[in-house]
Amino acid sequence: MAQGKTVVVLGGGVGGIVAAHRLRKGLAREHRVILVERETSHVFSPSLLWLMIGERTPESISRPTARLVRRGIELVQGAAESIDPTARKVRVNGSEISGDYLVIALGAELAPELVPGLAAGGHNFYALAGAEALRDARLTVSRGRIVVLVAAMPFKCPAAPNEAAMLLEYDFRRRGLRSRIEVDLYTVEPGPMPVAGPQVSAALRAMIEAKGIGYHPEHAVRAVDPGKREIAFANGATARYDLLAYVPPHRAPLPVREAGLCGESGWVPVDRETLETRHPGVYAIGDVTGIMLTSIGKPLPKAGVFAHYEAEVVADNIIRAITGRGGPARFTGEGECFIETGDGRAGFGRGNFYAEPAPQVRLRPPSMMLHLGKVWYEKYWLFRRF
Repeated sequence: MAQGKTVVVLGGGVGGIVAAHRLRKGLAREHRVILVERETSHVFSPSLLWLMIGERTPESISRPTARLVRRGIELVQGAAESIDPTARKVRVNGSEISGDYLVIALGAELAPELVPGLAAGGHNFYALAGAEALRDARLTVSRGRIVVLVAAMPFKCPAAPNEAAMLLEYDFRRRGLRSRIEVDLYTVEPGPMPVAGPQVSAALRAMIEAKGIGYHPEHAVRAVDPGKREIAFANGATARYDLLAYVPPHRAPLPVREAGLCGESGWVPVDRETLETRHPGVYAIGDVTGIMLTSIGKPLPKAGVFAHYEAEVVADNIIRAITGRGGPARFTGEGECFIETGDGRAGFGRGNFYAEPAPQVRLRPPSMMLHLGKVWYEKYWLFRRF
C-alpha cells in the first residue's frame, strides 16, 4: 500500500468541494488532501436566482470556506497563480505545492469585458455582486423593458437564463407591475437547453412564452451602449432596455490557459469516463472541461450536477489507486437539474447525455413539490458540506 500521498484539489466550487470531501473520507490521515481556494466564502450559486428577486440574502446562501478544515481538509487560501501539470505542481501565494495527484476544478472565468459595454450596461447575475445589484436595480424600474441576455456559448448552468427571465416576470407580476413591464430573453442559442434535445427545448420555450416573455434565439451580441441602453447584435438587430440582466462570456481561467491544458475548444480535454487529462495523475472536472458529445457534435453542458458526479468518480479512482480498494469508477453522463419557473414552482430535467444516438432527457412539468425539492437541496448542500 502506498504511503503518505498528497492530493491537491484546485478550486472550491461544487466539484472541488465534493472531491475534497470524498477523498478525505476515503483516505487514511497519513495521506494529505489539500484544497486551494481563493474565496473566503463559498456561495451556493444556484441560489443567486432567488437572491436577485429578494428571496435570499448573501449570508443565507454562503458559508465560510474555513469550515472545511473541520472536515480534515487542508485549506490553502489563495489563487492558483500557475500550474505545472507535468510535475503536478501549483504556485499559490508565491509558494509551490506539489501533489501525487492533481484535481483541477477551477471552473469557468466570467469575462464580461469581452463584449464592449456589457459590464457597464447591465448586471451579471452569475456573480454575487451582480445578483445583489440586480436585486436593488429591479426596485427602481416600474415600467419599461427587462432584457435577459446570454452573451456567448458555452456557459454554465444552461437552465439559469431561462429561470432568470421567468423569475423576473414573476417578481414584477407579484408586485403589481407586470402590465407596465415587458420581459424579453435574447440568446445566442438556437433554443433553450438545445443539447437536451428538441422536445425538451421546445417544452421549455413554451413555458417561457406562456408567461408572455419574448424569446429571441440566435442573437449573438456585438456590443452594448450603456448610455442609450441599447444592445447591438451581429445579425444587425438592436434591442432597447430599461434593465439588463446578463450571462457573460465564459473562458478557462488564466493559469489553466497558460499551462497549455486547453484544447481546440478552449477548455481542458479529458477522458470522458475517468476525467483524466493527457498528464498522468492530473484530472479536470466541472466547468473547466470540454467533453464533446460525439453523437451530436456538441459539448456536454457545463452544470454543477456534472461537476458533482465527475468529482465522485475522480475521488474514487484516486482512492483506489492509493489504497487498492474498490473497482474502477466511470462517469456515465447522467445528470439532472431543477428549473425555477416562478410562483413557487419548478420543473425538473433528468437524463443521460452520453446516450446514443442522442442524449435522452425528460422534462417534468413545474410543480410546488419540485420547487420544495430545490429548496431542500439548497439547505442540504450548505449543511452537509460545511
